[in-house]
Amino acid sequence: MSLLDLRKEIDSVDEQMLTLLNRRAELAQQVGHTKSHTKTHYFTPEREHSVFKRLLSLNKGPLEGTAVRSVYREIISACRALEKPLMVAFLGPEGTFSHLVSIAKFGTSCSFKPVESIADVFSTVERSSADYGLVPVENSWAGVVPETLDTFMNSNLRVVSEIYQPITHNLLTHCENLEQVKKLYTHFQPLAQCRQWLRNHLPNIEEIEASSTSKAAELASADKESAAIATSLAAERYGLPVLCEHIEDNPSNRTRFLVLGYNEPEPTGKDKTSLMFSVHNRAGELVHALNAFEKYDVNLTMIESRPTKTAAWQYVFYIDVQGHIRDKAVEKSIGLLKEQSLFVRVLGSYPEAV
Repeated sequence: MSLLDLRKEIDSVDEQMLTLLNRRAELAQQVGHTKSHTKTHYFTPEREHSVFKRLLSLNKGPLEGTAVRSVYREIISACRALEKPLMVAFLGPEGTFSHLVSIAKFGTSCSFKPVESIADVFSTVERSSADYGLVPVENSWAGVVPETLDTFMNSNLRVVSEIYQPITHNLLTHCENLEQVKKLYTHFQPLAQCRQWLRNHLPNIEEIEASSTSKAAELASADKESAAIATSLAAERYGLPVLCEHIEDNPSNRTRFLVLGYNEPEPTGKDKTSLMFSVHNRAGELVHALNAFEKYDVNLTMIESRPTKTAAWQYVFYIDVQGHIRDKAVEKSIGLLKEQSLFVRVLGSYPEAV
């Protein structure tokens, strides 16, 4: 086929795709009407999980699975917006990793609300100023995010979904080469995660702390002899070119984020359950409590302790286990855990991120 013939066939395929996309959108609108009568949640992570799983199993290429997910993330986002436009709160300002992850999870057809703290993300959803909230909970390099775990103590929100975000740092600057860079604006976390690269490429650079990666990009955008460590989204927002990509010392660094809401997702067969509990401050109590999961062969993927802040040396434990609260093994494990604990609260069962 000639180039002209190939382009004509592409045009024909595009016309068919557009017709089918609009048909999908019409069906989504009908779903939205049904949900409005039954008061069903408009964001259903278990349904999206099954959609992606089915599409990836059907995909024969040449499109890679990641490309299929990216395309359908936006299709689902646009169709969901026809059911009901959603508002998602995240730890701001715009251009941060939390903003980037919010878009990756909900797509660009969603509305986003930056707030000043993790506690504000919780309260914004609780006050119904946002439908969902997105918060970081743990990083593969730095460990858990204490504020997220602590805020669950005084909140009735549930974990309805999770997403892992690779942490990639970029050097943004108006300078044409590294020799021209005199100052570096950066948040303390990316600074620590890029320390070796900076030693090798920008030794003795003046470092100026910023409140966020987005703020660092904003400051650097107004200073022609400075640079910032920030996201590609911040680069777009502040018109700051990317001079060096992937300057992080650990290429496998990633952060896990939780989606907060009031959903109770149905089982998918590959789920995770988050819980918090407390035990008596006596020898062996924690071991006895955790034996509940060993007895029923339930795998723990995270355990963390936090002080209760109500009494000295009293702790609350946060754990993630594989399985759904409706799975028999998980149900029995939690039942036994309650017998060994002062209190147990299930924070949510939700599809496990891949």
